Amino acid sequence: MARRIDVTGAGGVRLAAWEFADPPKRDPDRPDPDHPDPQPGAPGVLLLHGLMGRASHWAATARRLAERHRAVALDQRGHGQSDKPPQAAYTRDAYVEDAEAAIEQLGLAPAVLIGHAMGALTAWQLAAKRPDLVRGLVICDMRASALGAASQREWADWFRTWPVPFTTLADVRKWFGEDDPRVERPNPARGAFYAEVMHECDDGWRPVFEPEQMLKSRETWVYDAHWEELAQVQCPALVVRALDGELGRAEAQEMVRVLPRGEYAEVPDAGHLAHYDQPEAWRAAVEPFLDAVLGD
Repeated sequence: MARRIDVTGAGGVRLAAWEFADPPKRDPDRPDPDHPDPQPGAPGVLLLHGLMGRASHWAATARRLAERHRAVALDQRGHGQSDKPPQAAYTRDAYVEDAEAAIEQLGLAPAVLIGHAMGALTAWQLAAKRPDLVRGLVICDMRASALGAASQREWADWFRTWPVPFTTLADVRKWFGEDDPRVERPNPARGAFYAEVMHECDDGWRPVFEPEQMLKSRETWVYDAHWEELAQVQCPALVVRALDGELGRAEAQEMVRVLPRGEYAEVPDAGHLAHYDQPEAWRAAVEPFLDAVLGD
């Protein structure tokens, strides 16, 4: 069962981190100078969700990792149970500084960062900025190329199609799993994914985030390419492509080439939410890399 630990992020924003196993217990009367608190003995892993996601989307992966490692998933600013102040910065720097603060305050360094979509971009930007904090990196279905203004307009238009408030969670699952114009064929896992980011309000079920904040977060990276930071990542890095996701094969392989220590893996029969809708195939793709980096 996950336990919550609050972290103070950039600008004092309170962030909810979720640890999926208790850290090793220490004798307070016998401090270990080689591993001072709060640094635990187990290798640290920080999991970063994508835009609109939340830490709970990593539950299956984190529980598996927690058998041998210290696995922590972070609700990023504006998401999950972390603070959502309307005037807070939703910039690239703020997201990166939040992840940096989580690693330092939780004693995870040097950590393996596992990121999905926007969380993967945060992960590789932090790895480029603070190589001392990161021992390995997993990038899941995130492009390094600029997406452009058309992509941002499409997202704004998509948010306006959401029939909020939803009457029930079953309605949430059905709309995102079947009725959403973006869905090519029924996808129950996608419906379940979005049901996890809803909460009950007086008039029905609404997202736990503000769509305007999501668009504000997104506009700070969609117009730019991010190859330069990718080339600055010094640690081993695995680029994971979902065959039906948003990252094309050619771009994924170019990302591997640009990364100084890049590797490549694919998750078959998976879309953008590969780690969530195909957990077994996802684990098969990433666990050999994690075992090598974490020394298992």
